[in-house]
Amino acid sequence: MTINTIDDVIATLEFIIQESEDNNSTQGYFAALYLKVTRQVKAGILAGDFQDNDRMEQLDVTFAKRYIDAYFAHQQGKAISQSWEAAFAMADGYWPIVIQHLLSGMNAHINLDLGIASAEVMKGQDIQGLHTDFNRINTILAGLVNQVQQELATIWPTLHWILRKTNRINKFLTDFSMETARDGAWRFAKKIAHTTDDQWAVTIHDRDERVARNGSIISQPGWVISFALKIIRLGERGTIRQKIRELNASK
Repeated sequence: MTINTIDDVIATLEFIIQESEDNNSTQGYFAALYLKVTRQVKAGILAGDFQDNDRMEQLDVTFAKRYIDAYFAHQQGKAISQSWEAAFAMADGYWPIVIQHLLSGMNAHINLDLGIASAEVMKGQDIQGLHTDFNRINTILAGLVNQVQQELATIWPTLHWILRKTNRINKFLTDFSMETARDGAWRFAKKIAHTTDDQWAVTIHDRDERVARNGSIISQPGWVISFALKIIRLGERGTIRQKIRELNASK
């Protein structure tokens, strides 16, 4: 698929969601969240909310293509980043809950892809000029993640009660907060922006290894949290297809 505009991104995400529904694949959870983000960014661009709206579309496309390319490469059995490999591997398991799937995708996409995309878009320029719009796109994502957590109550109404009562799970989620991810992604963006071309691959590889290790905490958070998450998983209502549609349709 050729992806040059934000509308191309939206169309491709819709395709992935439909494919996930047809295949009853949990990979549709992250795609549904990401479609919400992309639509919000498009609305912001049309409203002129960013410092440089043309540049923001370029960033959105460059950023999204890293996820989309990884998705289709994985479908074809090709090599992808360790971070996305870990995220997609989770789709094969029964036990991960919806939030874990979302966090795993966010871990790979924000902690690895966002910094790379930002540095690519600002190559040859002072990356500091992107900082304000960088924070704005993360604010959109953070707001939608909070919204989705509320919407998950429709999948299992007592989920939030358990999250409130179980401090360890609250800490587990806090450790992957958007603020932490945003700050880490920006530091990485600045680091790679100041890296010479011949060192880009090494710098990205080192970061990918760290992000993948970070992702393993999402899939294997320890027996206490794992036990509680299994209880949540057993209480989740509906098929994978129904959950994707709930995440995709909710406003």
